[in-house]
Amino acid sequence: MARPRSLDAKLVEHAKGLAAQAQSVEHLRLAQAVLLPALLGATLEQTAAALGIGRATVGRYQAKVRRHLTHPAQRDPSWGGRRRAAMSVEEEIEFLEPWAQAAADGGMLIVAPLRAALAQRLGRPVTHSVVYRLLARHGWRKVAPDTRHPKSDPLAQELWKKNCPTCWMPSSAPRRSVADECA
Repeated sequence: MARPRSLDAKLVEHAKGLAAQAQSVEHLRLAQAVLLPALLGATLEQTAAALGIGRATVGRYQAKVRRHLTHPAQRDPSWGGRRRAAMSVEEEIEFLEPWAQAAADGGMLIVAPLRAALAQRLGRPVTHSVVYRLLARHGWRKVAPDTRHPKSDPLAQELWKKNCPTCWMPSSAPRRSVADECA
């Protein structure tokens, strides 16, 4: 059997004050998560059923009230952030600097050597996705070739198509042989 939660008198008084000043349903639920077990002896399951929330949420609400009691000016910690970051953003920038120099000189960036260097730096193997997320985080992207050459001349191409029917045939035109052209 689990040990009962310890809800001291100071916390209960603070929760009563929160309930009296509650301006939203959320604030009232926070206070009730403390008051129902403390005053009525309700279990976490009973409190969760009464408030219409999950059992684990009751514990979170009690912890939130306790945090508010000890640190009233502190904001609630958010769930976001890079919890499993291998390097800080500054270290990543420092790591990518030589690769950025090579890419700026017109060289291609190949992921395999970058992955090997990153694995050596971290002292453990890394997957390709780690490298791709690292590059995306710093604004790198894959540059794909364009559909046409930048120095192409569309007018010259059209003139060539018109003046050289034996060499080039559109796919919709009927096929003619060279013998037909000469006849």
